[in-house]
Parts: sequence; structure tokens; C-alpha cells
Amino acid sequence: MNPPRYKIVFDGQLMPEASLELVKTNLARLFKSDLARIDSLFSGTPVALKRDLSESEAEQYLSALQKAGAKVRRELDQAASLSLVPTEAETEQAADAATPHMTCPKCGHQQAKASECSACGIIIEKYLARQAQLAEAAPATATAPATATASPYAPPQANVAEQLPQYSELKVLGVSGRIGRVRYLGWLMAMTLCFIPIMLIGTGIAAMSSTLAMLALGIVSIAAVVIGIFIGVQRLHDIGWSGWLLLVHLIPVVGSVFALLMLIIPGTQGVNRYGPPPPPNSTAVKVLAWLFLLIPISGIVAAIAIPQYQGYVERAAEYQEQ
Repeated sequence: MNPPRYKIVFDGQLMPEASLELVKTNLARLFKSDLARIDSLFSGTPVALKRDLSESEAEQYLSALQKAGAKVRRELDQAASLSLVPTEAETEQAADAATPHMTCPKCGHQQAKASECSACGIIIEKYLARQAQLAEAAPATATAPATATASPYAPPQANVAEQLPQYSELKVLGVSGRIGRVRYLGWLMAMTLCFIPIMLIGTGIAAMSSTLAMLALGIVSIAAVVIGIFIGVQRLHDIGWSGWLLLVHLIPVVGSVFALLMLIIPGTQGVNRYGPPPPPNSTAVKVLAWLFLLIPISGIVAAIAIPQYQGYVERAAEYQEQ
């Protein structure tokens, strides 16, 4: 008796605390489809996203789709379980038993059984061993066979058993990805510490040539602005805002308030339209963030303490004169 086969059914319902737009974006990414076809899945009519799955394959699909925010369910696929049509594995076994020929697992070339494919030149055993290693690292399920004519009402077909990445990739030189408030401050402080020795070198160059010093200062300033834009855009992505909002900094007064909001507003929980959340902050990032906060605090303390100290010195001098 053949083991039971299952199907994954979706009727447009969402997981708790999942937004509709975010779920549509996640499904479009998983199915490698466009949003127009994904919208048809939310009509309220139950749709079988995947059929003829084993129990383990069905669990993988359930996990991936529920993590994406879609409230899917597993049902017994009666059509597949009761089908009299032999499966692909059974067909291959019958063919192997009836003929001494073989099919190359890579290019599909039909040939007599051999250790090497005469068409693409691969060593069969080595190729199969490599595929087994890849399957252990990221198990994949067989995709449904493509139909001759694609229906606009058919669910998108793609292998979605792979898991979404838990954290986004950190890239300083780029506008993709997300960083939180602490990492934003830490990276700004790291950039400041990197440019301090460069500025000191520029001061030494100025003693030899003012023109060369101005050129070096211009290059360093442009580099600092570009890196600052990259970091700022990723901070806005973490909040869920477009990176173009960074242009608000150019508006007097409003830009200062907006810069403060970027330091206060926390990032969105979980995946947003700009990708997974950033990874946890390292100890070095936390230390750099605190150092960055100490700069304005030290400036405020100095602005208060220095006038007080000068007043004390003046009063002491007057007292000595008397």
C-alpha cells in the first residue's frame, strides 16, 4: 500500500500579527512570482498550493509558508493517494529492470549504463554524492510538473521548502539590508575613528602643499558622505521607511528633528519589505555606540563646566588682590 500523500491548502487567511502586504511580498519571493498572481490567492477560495507531497515534504512547506505569514493547512491528497498511475520512481525502476540503459542525472542523456556520461562528461557517482551533500544542507522537494498552458488562476509553482534567512546580511558599502539603532551609532563612531588619522595626515600634507591638502580633504569628505548615506538608508529600512527620506536632512530644523527620530524609533519586528531583521549587536558595536553618545554628553558637560571654572578663577584672582 502506497503511503498517504498530502496537499497544502490556502484560503487567504493570515497568521496572527501578519500584515497583508508583507505576506504578499513574502509569497512572491518564495514562489518567485509576480504580485499579480499572488493577489489571486487571496480571493477567499481554497487553493491547493502544492499537491502530491510526502508527510515530511508537507511539513517543510507548512513551516516555510507559515513563517512567511500565510495561514496554510495540510490535507490528505485523495487524488494522489488513490491514483493508479505509477509514480516517477516506480516508472524508473520498471525501465531499469526492462533495459540496460541509464539516464544521466545531470543532462538527461540516455545511454548504456556506465560510470561516466558520454554527453556532459560527469562522473555519475561523484555527481550523485555531491547532490546528496547539498540535499542534507538544504533539503528540497520535487516541483510539480509544468502544464502545457499556464492558467492565470492557477497557483504559482515553486519550491518553497527552503527557509527564509533569519537575519539580513550586513554590508556597510550598500543601500540594501537593515541595521538597528545601536549598530547605526556604532558604525558612525567607527567611521569617525577611521577618518581622524586621515585628517591628521591631511594636516601634515597641508604643510607641504595647500592644493594637495584641499584635494585630499575633498576626497575624504565625499567618502564620508557616501558611507553616511549607506548607513542612513539601512537605518531607515529597519524602521520600514524608504531610503529616499534621508533627503529630509537637507531641510533646515526639520532635518535635525528627523536625525533624532532615526536614533529613537526602533526597527520593525521580524521581516519587513526590506528583508529580515539585522543580526544581534556584538560587544564591539555596543562599545562604539556608547562612545558615540559620550561625545555630545562630554560637549554639554564642558559647555557648562568651563564657564563655571573661568568664573571661579576670576573670583579667586579678585579675592587675592583684595
